[in-house]
Amino acid sequence: MQVLDRRKALAIVPLLRLAFRPLFLAGCALAVLAIPLWLAALNGALGTWQPAGGWLAWHRHELVFGFGLAIIAGFLLTAVQTWTGQPGLSGKPLAGLALLWLAGRVAWLANAPWPLLALLELGFPLLVAVLMGSTLWQVRQKRNYPIVMVLLLLTAVDGLAVYGLVQGHDGWQRQGVLGGIWLVAAMMGLIGGRVIPFFTQRGLGRTEAVVPWPWLDWLLLTGSALVAVLYAAGPALTANAGVGLLFAALALGHVVRLWRWHDRGIWQVPLLWSLHLAYGWLALACLGMALWHFGVPLNPSLAVHCLTIGAMAGLILAMIARVSLGHTGRALQPPAGMTLAFALLNLAALSRVLLVPWMPMAGLWLAGACWVLAFAVYTWRYAPMLLRARVDGHPG
Repeated sequence: MQVLDRRKALAIVPLLRLAFRPLFLAGCALAVLAIPLWLAALNGALGTWQPAGGWLAWHRHELVFGFGLAIIAGFLLTAVQTWTGQPGLSGKPLAGLALLWLAGRVAWLANAPWPLLALLELGFPLLVAVLMGSTLWQVRQKRNYPIVMVLLLLTAVDGLAVYGLVQGHDGWQRQGVLGGIWLVAAMMGLIGGRVIPFFTQRGLGRTEAVVPWPWLDWLLLTGSALVAVLYAAGPALTANAGVGLLFAALALGHVVRLWRWHDRGIWQVPLLWSLHLAYGWLALACLGMALWHFGVPLNPSLAVHCLTIGAMAGLILAMIARVSLGHTGRALQPPAGMTLAFALLNLAALSRVLLVPWMPMAGLWLAGACWVLAFAVYTWRYAPMLLRARVDGHPG
């Protein structure tokens, strides 16, 4: 039976053997294309063409619910096989899921009729939540049930953004996206809290692992989810000292984690320092939001871009660079150019946060160019791995 299952798995085209393959590739392709489109729209180079809700709504929505969700889904639907021992999504069902994601992107960009757009857009995160939930339920793996809850909340806030689009209400669209951004931050805290210390220990050959503090893990997850709900519901959109205290607590919690995980050896290993720097951007984003809520005259958009570029995109690039190597049977040595890609993405965050307030267009173009180059390098170097069978001959 195992021999037959192995033969069946190896008969599947390599791109569809596990979810990380098509979804990492698709998400990075969107990352490479989306920023040039946004910059072209800002400069009026796209004429009268308008996606659903306009270019600003498209830009903020797609980098969270298009790019971000594709990578999250690819990671989770691959990892759940390791967590549970159950077969991962592959073959035609995986192709269908990837096409559903693509159809949602095309529908939003082409300003499709709203019933079709809503069906395609919300179908993807809901289906990912159902797939994760059913797999975890088969083995009653309660430890990972919060992941399903975050996926369902992401579907809900995406629904709010779609409802705002249908009603022509920009505020609801913005609330949905901001709620989504902080739910992604919650997912980063949940998954990053597990893999960053583990990858650090394994990458440096340390014998002793950093013992997690479950109470801190739960506080960070609950706090980030609460922030997301407050943004989706509206109270966090205006300066509020109570929300500021919540953000300050999150910033402190993330800094404590970084301090506990730190090992001087990480700065010699690009696959490690990239993870730690990305998590540092998450702490900085929380600190920036705390200061704004306390009345410090900062533009909250800068803190949001600390999160979306430095933390979210930074952690994504670092994670997919490592996961793609491990799950294609390769040694954990990134190909040429990836260290530069990690540096470029951090430069993109610095440019968007520090340079834009002083030199708006120069800062935007520099940030955009660095972002595109970083994800283009990943796509160039890793696409051959994702399109071919594992080098060790194993399925997956």
